[in-house]
Amino acid sequence: MSLQIEPEALLILKSVDHFLNAGQIEAYLVGGFVRDMLTGRPTADIDVAVAEDVLKIAPEMADALGGKFVLLDEANRIARIVLPRKDIIPSPVLEKSGDRLNSPLPGGETGELKSWYVDLSTFDGTIHQDLARRDFTINAMAIRLKTFLENPAAFQLIDPFAGQEDLSRKAVKAVNDSVFEADPARLLRAVRLAAELDFRITARTEALIRRYRSLIGRVAGERIKDELLRILAIPEAGRFVCYLDNLELLTAVIPEMESCRGVEQPKEHHWDVLNHSLKTVQTVDFLLRQGNWEHVPADVLDAVPWSDKLSRHFAAKVGNISNHAVLIKLAALLHDIAKPETRITVDERVRFYGHAEQGAALAAGILERLRFSNKEIKLVELMVRYHLRPTQMGREGMPTQRAIYRYFRDTGSAGIDIIFLSLADHLAARGPDLDREQWKWHTEQANYILTECSRKESLISPPKLIDGHDLMDLFGLKPGPQIREILEAVKESQAAGELSTREAALSYVKNRLLYRERNIKE
Repeated sequence: MSLQIEPEALLILKSVDHFLNAGQIEAYLVGGFVRDMLTGRPTADIDVAVAEDVLKIAPEMADALGGKFVLLDEANRIARIVLPRKDIIPSPVLEKSGDRLNSPLPGGETGELKSWYVDLSTFDGTIHQDLARRDFTINAMAIRLKTFLENPAAFQLIDPFAGQEDLSRKAVKAVNDSVFEADPARLLRAVRLAAELDFRITARTEALIRRYRSLIGRVAGERIKDELLRILAIPEAGRFVCYLDNLELLTAVIPEMESCRGVEQPKEHHWDVLNHSLKTVQTVDFLLRQGNWEHVPADVLDAVPWSDKLSRHFAAKVGNISNHAVLIKLAALLHDIAKPETRITVDERVRFYGHAEQGAALAAGILERLRFSNKEIKLVELMVRYHLRPTQMGREGMPTQRAIYRYFRDTGSAGIDIIFLSLADHLAARGPDLDREQWKWHTEQANYILTECSRKESLISPPKLIDGHDLMDLFGLKPGPQIREILEAVKESQAAGELSTREAALSYVKNRLLYRERNIKE
């Protein structure tokens, strides 16, 4: 049995050990760090259990290591030290002991892992008692820090719950039957670990998740958000969202989705509202080249626009964990959430009038409850509100320049995401009944909009020809909504190619005002 550890991590551990030696404090490597060393999985998280109140010693240790102290959990006495990854990580402790951290950055020039996180937890009693309080067997292993550093090749693994065996079986197994009662956030963590590691949750642990699923309501919104985002960040996330529903956990997290179950849709839809929403997350994975869609041939993807620029867009960060790819999956899950309450029958046909607008408000409320940032909420809200817009832009042909301008004016930074959400929505509606001609039209329209947007920056942000001061100085207008309305009309006409000079813009405004004055007199 061998361990794989990065040189930088080894030197950080030497710093930690050197600091703890001064107080003769016992410490153990634990949790995910041991698990990842055994499997050779890269990690920036170093977990250390300390036989001392870490809230007392962590601030001083952070200073000694040249890092930043972060309080994670005061009640359970858990703290974090953040160390920046640099060519040389300064550490007064190591400088005194003669060692330096000067190895190449593990993240190379990509900047993927910018910091090391040393998570310190306090344990009382024995290390075996500490491991018995942990969540899953693969996280309930330990190695004594001092003996490991003395001879890393001859370490002794403390493994009272056969975690190494479960690692080899690729199994996520609860340490005991009370792990979810002790911390209900572990309900989501089980699925997230299975997804990240490509493991399976044991049948017994699945049964425990179903039994204690209602306890998820006790968990702080921030913790639920982080686990959910990490699940959505995984390729083939849609498969694990379906798994959450199979475990009866999805609607425990988002109770508003339960009313979508069994709600029938018009004949062009292959699934009810809830299953359609789950399938839409999967089709987003498919369109973003992060998973397969079993219901259509692989060549369906050939017509979908893709480029390095689009790849960078979806990878662009929005929050600490989220990016555009993650948030479009979240919007896919929530895009039809208002259908149950807007469902009516007109001329024997089912309709959902206003579901996009009401759904946007519902989605925003859900994300506020889960403590998403304002920027994340706004982006998802826009996606849900306008997810029908692309197909409404050019029903009898390609959309006009004016329509494209209006689209990006209204959708802003969500514009590209909404085009892909619209495509995913279409695939998830038709399923195995996909009409290839309809799909061809839909993808051609998406390509056209994105190409025009990329080719003509003026479609999104045309250069300013006149401003409010011109309208007040030259036409005697007073500040107010009329000025904003006229300036917007000028920008729209620019995008349509009807105006390109200041003189033309002023002439347009003059004619518009004259026309309005005549109408008022009549």
